[in-house]
Amino acid sequence: MPFRIFLFFTCLLFTFPAHADVRLPAIFDSHMVLQRHQPVPVWGWADAGEKVTVELTGSGITGRIKTTKAGKDGKWMLRLDAEKEGGPYKLVVKGKRNIITLDDVLIGEVWICSGQSNMQWPVRLSDSAEKEIAAANYPMIRHFEVPRKISLTPEEDLPGGEWKITTPENVGQFTAVGYFFGRALHQQLGIPVGLIHSAWGGTMVETWVSKEAMKSFSEFSEVVDAMPASMEELGAKRKAKLDDAIHELQGGLPTPAESRSWSAASFDDGNWKTIELPRNFDRGNLGALDGVIWFRREFDLPDSLAGQRLVLSLGSIDDMDDTYVNGVKIGGTSAKTSTGRTYILEPSQLRAGKNTIAIRVEDLGGQGGFTGGPEDMKISRNAYEQSLAGIWKFRIAASVDNNQFTGPNDAGTLLYNTMIAPLIPYAMQGAIWYQGESNAGRAYQYRKSFPLMIKDWRDRWKETFPFLFVQLASFNAAGGNSTKGSSWAELREAQDLTLQASPKTGMAVIHDIGNPGNIHPSNKQDVGKRLALHALKMVYGQDVIAQGPRYASMQKEGNKITLSFSNTGTGLVANNKYGYLNGFEIAGANKVFHWAKAEIRDGKIIVWSDAVKDPVAVHYGWADDNMEANLFNKEGLPAAPFRTDDWKGITEEARFK
Repeated sequence: MPFRIFLFFTCLLFTFPAHADVRLPAIFDSHMVLQRHQPVPVWGWADAGEKVTVELTGSGITGRIKTTKAGKDGKWMLRLDAEKEGGPYKLVVKGKRNIITLDDVLIGEVWICSGQSNMQWPVRLSDSAEKEIAAANYPMIRHFEVPRKISLTPEEDLPGGEWKITTPENVGQFTAVGYFFGRALHQQLGIPVGLIHSAWGGTMVETWVSKEAMKSFSEFSEVVDAMPASMEELGAKRKAKLDDAIHELQGGLPTPAESRSWSAASFDDGNWKTIELPRNFDRGNLGALDGVIWFRREFDLPDSLAGQRLVLSLGSIDDMDDTYVNGVKIGGTSAKTSTGRTYILEPSQLRAGKNTIAIRVEDLGGQGGFTGGPEDMKISRNAYEQSLAGIWKFRIAASVDNNQFTGPNDAGTLLYNTMIAPLIPYAMQGAIWYQGESNAGRAYQYRKSFPLMIKDWRDRWKETFPFLFVQLASFNAAGGNSTKGSSWAELREAQDLTLQASPKTGMAVIHDIGNPGNIHPSNKQDVGKRLALHALKMVYGQDVIAQGPRYASMQKEGNKITLSFSNTGTGLVANNKYGYLNGFEIAGANKVFHWAKAEIRDGKIIVWSDAVKDPVAVHYGWADDNMEANLFNKEGLPAAPFRTDDWKGITEEARFK
C-alpha cells in the first residue's frame, strides 16, 4: 500500500507542471524609490494566466490596487496611477501561492547614473570623503547599484542588487557624482531621490547601445553582422585576435626549452620588446592574455654595496612569479596571492657593476602583471634605494585559452544587454552620464555614436527623457594640443555637438576642476552640482543659470577676431585674480596656432597675436589638458572649449571595429 501511494504521487509530479511563485525583477525591492507624476510600470513573472494583484498602501494613500494576468509566457505588467511625492509606503504583490511585500517605498525623483569610471567613482575616494560620509544622513536619498555583467543577448532581469538608504555606513560606496547630484536635487526640492547606478569603468559608448540601434547606423552595421552569436564564439574570436597580436609582436611562441634559458644572466635579450613597469597586461592588443610572460632588466650595484645583503622589492604581482638574479632563483610564489614580493639578495648572488634580473610571471586568468606602484619596485639597503620602475625587456612564453574576456569592450551591446535592458521600463525622470575617455581615439565618430545611444535608450523607454552628461575634464592623456592635434579636445567637441543633435540634453563643463595627472579627478561635488543646475532649470523649472558661456560666432576686424557668446549670465569674467584671459590661440590660413592675447570688451572677447597678421581661426581650451582656460560667466560656470574652424582632426578616420 505505501508503495502504491508513493507511485500515485510520483505520477502526479510528472503529469502536472510545477507551479512558480509570482516574482518581481531585482530592481523592485524594499527602500526603493518610484517616480512621481508618472504612471508606474510594475512587472514580473508568474504562471501562465495567473492573476496578479499589486497594491500601494500607506499613510494618506489607500485603495491603489491594480490587477492583471500573466501571459502565456508567464510575463505580466501593469501600471500604477501617477502619484505625487511621499512615503514611506508598502508595495504588495499577490499571486495564487505567495505574497511579496516591499517596505519603506518612497515616491519622488528617479535618475539613472551611468557611464564609466568617473561615474563609478565612489564617495569614499572623493574630496573631503571623511567629512562627506559623516554628514550623509539623508534617509530620503536611496541608491541602487546595478551588478556588472556582460552578455551578447538582452537579459530580462538583473542578477541581484538592493536599494540602500543614504547613511554614513552606506554612502561610501555610492557613485559620487550621482550622490552629489541627487543631494543637490533633494536639498532644493525637498523630495525623495532615487539613484540607479549603472556604470562600468573604462567602457566605450558602443557597449551601452542595443544591437538593433547599432544595426541602424551604417558605420556599425558591418560590425554587427560579424558579431559572434555566443559568448563561446566571442571567446574564440578574442583568442584568435590575441594569437595574431602575439605573432605580430614577436613572431610566435618559444618552445619550452627556449624559454628555460631566459633566466640566465648571459642570455641575449637584445631582440626583446620593451615595456614600462609596473602595469597590468590588460591593455592594448594583449589585454586578454592569460599565460606566461618573462621580464628582464639590468641594474648597477655600487662598489660600496658589494658583499652586502640587499632587498629586492617588486610590489604585488598577479598571479605568480619566479624571480632570478644573475641566473639564480632567489624567490617566487606557487599560488595566487596579492601580497607584495620582497626577496633577500645574499652577497654571493650579487656583484659590483652590472646585475641581471629575470622574472617569470604566470597569469592564470583575468588581469595579470605588476599591480603595485612605481615606489614598490626597488633595490634597497638601509638608506640606499635604487628604483626598478621604468623600462624592462619582455617576451611572451605561453598563452593559455581560458575563454577569458577583457571585459565589456570585447563587443558592442554587452552592457546594454545586462545593465540597461533589465531596467526597462522602470519609471524614471532622466539620466546623467559621465563617459567619453574610452572613446577619445574615435572622437569624430562619437558625434554620431553618442547621440545614437541617447536615442536608443529613449526609444526603448518610449519617452524623450532628459539626458544630462559631463564633458571630459582636463587630463594630460597624450600631450595633445592645437599643434599636433588633441583627441580629447575632439571628444569634447563631439559632446558639445550632441547638444544640437539631441533634444532635452545638458552638458556640465568641468575642465577647470580636472587633474592633469589623474584621469579620475576627485572633486566630484562640483560635477554633481553642475549637473543638478541643468536638471533644476530644464526639468524643475527653476530660474537658475545652468551653464557657462558658449561660443556663438566670430567676426574678423583687421588682425583681430571678435568672438560672441551665448549663456553669458550677468557677464563674462576671467577666472583669476589678475583678470587675464588664458587658453586662447589664433591662426592664419597656414593653420599654425599661436598663443593669443584676449580681452573682454562689451560682452565679447577680442583675440589677437602679433605673430598672426591675417587671422582666420581661434581655438579655446583646445588640448588634452586645458586647465588654464579661464573664461567664465559671473555665476562661476566655465565656458565650453571650442574652435572656430572645421579643419580635419586626428580622429576622423578612426572607426569602431
